[in-house]
Amino acid sequence: MNVPLGTTELRSRFEAVFGAAPDGVWQAPGRVNLIGEHTDYNEGFVLPFAIDRAARVAVRLRPDSTVRMLSTFGNQGLTTADAAALEPAAARGWTKYPLGVLWALQQRGLAVPGLDLLLDSDVPRGAGLSSSHAIECAVILALNELTGAGLSAQDMVLATQRAENDFVGAPTGIMDQSASLRGAAGQAVFLDCRDQGVRLVPFDAEGAGLVLLVIDTKVSHSHAGGGYAARRASCELGADVLGVRALRDVGVEDLEEAAGLLDPETFRRVRHVVTENDRVLRTVELLEGAGPQAIGPLLDASHASMRDDFEISCPELDLAVDTARTAGAIGARMTGGGFGGCAIALAPAGAEERLRATVASAFTGAGYAAPDIFRVRPAAGALRLA
Repeated sequence: MNVPLGTTELRSRFEAVFGAAPDGVWQAPGRVNLIGEHTDYNEGFVLPFAIDRAARVAVRLRPDSTVRMLSTFGNQGLTTADAAALEPAAARGWTKYPLGVLWALQQRGLAVPGLDLLLDSDVPRGAGLSSSHAIECAVILALNELTGAGLSAQDMVLATQRAENDFVGAPTGIMDQSASLRGAAGQAVFLDCRDQGVRLVPFDAEGAGLVLLVIDTKVSHSHAGGGYAARRASCELGADVLGVRALRDVGVEDLEEAAGLLDPETFRRVRHVVTENDRVLRTVELLEGAGPQAIGPLLDASHASMRDDFEISCPELDLAVDTARTAGAIGARMTGGGFGGCAIALAPAGAEERLRATVASAFTGAGYAAPDIFRVRPAAGALRLA
């Protein structure tokens, strides 16, 4: 995992690469979804939080339409593009995310000049912690300020969603951007994906004597892959057959009737979304009342639903979740789009070291690559650093 550069070092490196100081440095965090998976594009409810790992961009506007981009990680060298002739098919690697933001702003009728950009990030890539959206949110925050576009947080959420959907080619919803742009320290973001209403919900695990651990299985995934799109298509089919605008409009009490109308696979997909929405609402109720120590069973039930009904888990994720529970976690689940990535485990602070060691040993015993296991805390949303 990358060790993040300090703001001063990032500015110095930018100047060394591009020959002039940046106009500023902006940061946007990755996110962990506490609960509510694949509910966002079904106009349902999600409960993510911004984490204390982020993408940082040093940016300087140019007087021409040239775009020059470099990252502090990987082996992709300096990339150039023409802001006046952006084509989705031409973008490669991480650069498709800032280019997608430029393109989406142009589609809104904004004149976006060229720019120089240096990216640094310590959000694990391909792990389901929204590294791509962290990049997009940092870039749009920078451009919104530097161009005087005057976009609201909601405008920026929708613009980055369009970048993901129509430029990157990933049919994602609005959860990740909302968490990154609207997150707050010590809070989870309760998001209604139908009207984009946001309420911050207290999530102070450490105050309750708990830790939230992320277990990165190192199994890479991609939202642009076929599995994600197939699940979304199943949800749309289910809503169409049931005669509703979106699966948000189907309640748990409607599932018995739905079972007689849908083929078995589509029904399982629908059942996951409907019960997951219910679990989000119950989690919010508990966090605002009994506290985080009460939500473990809902995390467990969420994972079982994703494993069995939505079928987006994998052996490494199941092993991480099952082993974490046996090692003392009060609840655990995979998080993110699925097909790899990360699991989260909510555990008593005193069980952290045993949980880490037990999970690592289980992965070794199964012949899997060693997982990265690290603690995360709810952090502030996107902001300017310098």
